[in-house]
Amino acid sequence: MTQKAIRGWYLVHKWTSLACTLFLLMLCVTGLPLVFHHEIDELSEAAPHYGMPGVGSSGEAPGLLPLDAMLARALAARPGEVPVFMAFDNDQPSMTVTTAPRPDSPASEMTVQIFDRSTGRALGAEDDSGVMHFLLQLHTDMFLGLAGMLFLGAMGLLFVAAIVSGVVLYAPFMRKLDFGTLRVSRSARVKWLDYHNLLGIVALAWMTVVGATGVINALATPITDLWQSRELAAMTRAYAAKGAVPPSRYGSLDNAMAEARKALPGSNPQFIAFPGGSFSSKHHYAVFFQGDTPLTERLLTPALIDAETGVFTDARPMPWYYQALSLSRPLHFGDYGGLPLKLLWAVLDLFTIVVLATGVYLWLGKRRNSVASHVREVESGGVLAPAA
Repeated sequence: MTQKAIRGWYLVHKWTSLACTLFLLMLCVTGLPLVFHHEIDELSEAAPHYGMPGVGSSGEAPGLLPLDAMLARALAARPGEVPVFMAFDNDQPSMTVTTAPRPDSPASEMTVQIFDRSTGRALGAEDDSGVMHFLLQLHTDMFLGLAGMLFLGAMGLLFVAAIVSGVVLYAPFMRKLDFGTLRVSRSARVKWLDYHNLLGIVALAWMTVVGATGVINALATPITDLWQSRELAAMTRAYAAKGAVPPSRYGSLDNAMAEARKALPGSNPQFIAFPGGSFSSKHHYAVFFQGDTPLTERLLTPALIDAETGVFTDARPMPWYYQALSLSRPLHFGDYGGLPLKLLWAVLDLFTIVVLATGVYLWLGKRRNSVASHVREVESGGVLAPAA
């Protein structure tokens, strides 16, 4: 690699790293407990006891109360509100009903009630005031909404650029050194530079995956809007000239679920989006189904049912860009392989924190040296190190 090329890659690595490091440190620190959010929730909350198993892929299990009855209970607890979502757990008969003052109300105005569908018993409402919710909001958008999500997405892109430029520089830098060399007898700067490089290479694949999936997750709102404007609009084109269906004219949810199951047999229902929300049209129940394997359960297929007449309208798999979003969410937090994978995610997260922290330390020391001296250091294969 020429000296000019090394200089260019060095400057890319330097400035992309500096721009994103503090925000990446925040994301790594908040992301560490979020990897274990299911386990933390189970330890901090008393586990409710349910009367029977969940719905399962074969259809409605006997003994589960009708969806219409469960919706009526939820609305009775929140008079004056309208339903927005109804979600299911296919392993146990727990379900949630989300209500709000309007179908298009922001998330801050929504209330999520939890029920045992085998008994109809209300199990309370989801708490959005706890520590885990605070960490999730800070990690997702820094309490700035869409602007915060897009900003963190941009930081993720810079992080990926820093990783790529770091790998490009690593090859010539290590040309005369054995892989994994730690020159602990040299100066403090050289020692921490070696730790920075070694942990960065060890966690390379993980950092790239988590950075890229973080960027995709930050685009969740634009991706949903794109699906609405394209695929959902095409599925409901015949309803374009019709007015919105008011909640007083909503038909039976149980009939809608039966029609949706006919259209997509063998799948598990994950949630129902009511008319007027971000995941449905103004005229339909959108019943979203998931597969029954660890991979396909992340991929959703909506079946649209006319909310007033109960007639099936259309069912199409989500487009590739939404499927990419669906797959990136659990991959970002290591939700694919149970506790062992989460432990690996936590270790690699700690490695990344060290890489970021040592990067800041090295930059503070590098300010005493010229760019040319660092270029010569890389060009020489790590032999010529600037003084500490």
